[in-house]
Amino acid sequence: MSPVTNAPLSIVVPLYNEEDNVALLTQKIHETLQGYNYQIIYVDDFSRDTTKKVVKALNDDKVALIELKKNYGQSLALAAGIDYAQGEYIITMDGDLQNDPADIPKMLELAVQGEYDLITGIRQKRKDSLVKKIPSKIANFLVRRVTKLDIKDNGCALKVFTKEIAKGLNLYGEMHRFITLLAHLEGAQIQQVPVKHHARHAGKSKYGLERIFKVVADMMLLLFIRKYFQRPIHLFGIFGVFLFILGVFIEIYLLILKFGFGQDIGTRPLLIFGMMFILGGIQLFTIGIVMELLIRTYYESQSKRPYRIKKITIGDGKTT
Repeated sequence: MSPVTNAPLSIVVPLYNEEDNVALLTQKIHETLQGYNYQIIYVDDFSRDTTKKVVKALNDDKVALIELKKNYGQSLALAAGIDYAQGEYIITMDGDLQNDPADIPKMLELAVQGEYDLITGIRQKRKDSLVKKIPSKIANFLVRRVTKLDIKDNGCALKVFTKEIAKGLNLYGEMHRFITLLAHLEGAQIQQVPVKHHARHAGKSKYGLERIFKVVADMMLLLFIRKYFQRPIHLFGIFGVFLFILGVFIEIYLLILKFGFGQDIGTRPLLIFGMMFILGGIQLFTIGIVMELLIRTYYESQSKRPYRIKKITIGDGKTT
């Protein structure tokens, strides 16, 4: 099959303890992308097994290995790979062979038409346990209901980005779960396509039901960024004014009891609650948003990245 584009491609794959999968994954990518101009970027997220040795043993000029200095998580591993990527189109996928590289050409075909900035997969007949499916269904439901963005499968790692959108994502924390939503917030035009999904070839899944709580927390952050990041006073100001006014009314009520009826208010819990509401109206939630803005300023304005690379190895053993 002739390639649908001659533009350079970068396939970014985060790896964590995938020693039994990475060689076969590399082979499948090569078989699928014959005739294409591409690089494979493996980002080793401080694996505890022999994943790094297996990648280096491939001795493949098309493969670059980025070794992180510690385990940062999938989001920052993706960020490191995307930052290093040189292709006009950047493709992300998991390293456990559940995504099928054979789906890449049809996704690329849509991308090169120029109408879409992101092509994302919808996993068909998922070969996962309920432990992985339940948090995924919850996340997809929340995204659709709250953001009105009709993405059927936010958890599918197989995606094709234009370089501009991928490099503008600024991934950190656990945001890889909402990478499609982040792209949407950056103005990306998105198309969804059905893709194959396979059972894990080897190794164990790194995710469990605890993901539900992380999904909810990340969703709350993204909702703030989406609706109030440029006008936080509309959220915090209104809520703060409400608490402040409530506290003032409580204190006025207590003052009337004190000076109008001669009642003792010094031992009443309501006095404390009124003061708490007044102070809370001024301060509640502001610490969280200030910290979020400080983190963004620290990493973005100074061009610093929230990960540290140990070294990069390319194919024949050259390091950078």
